[in-house]
Amino acid sequence: QVQLAESGGRQVQAGDSLTLSCAPSGRTVSDIGVGWFRQVPGKEREFVAAFAWNQAYYADSLLGRFFVSRDVANYTAYLQMNNLKPEDTAVYYCAAGPPAAIRISPRTTAPYDSWGQGTQVTVSS
Repeated sequence: QVQLAESGGRQVQAGDSLTLSCAPSGRTVSDIGVGWFRQVPGKEREFVAAFAWNQAYYADSLLGRFFVSRDVANYTAYLQMNNLKPEDTAVYYCAAGPPAAIRISPRTTAPYDSWGQGTQVTVSS
């Protein structure tokens, strides 16, 4: 397991862009797969995006607006969110796990064995 530190969540206006960061301690982003999930009160945690090795995965509903990337030199993974909508309001979590397991099932929580504390994103209309 690794410790994950997320940052970047804040309140924005609809249509704005926002980038979240996830920095794993003790491992480099080239060694692990990273996923992003979000959750609103009363609902299950929802898959947003992930990458494992050089393959990226996205929730169908977010394809084209959200993008994952990583900066190997700075040991950081990113989630870029464009054209934000009020329904994107949630706590966003980054998670890490073995790339081979994530590639099998990137959209479930099963292959992720480390989770960040979450960062709140609020989109106002």
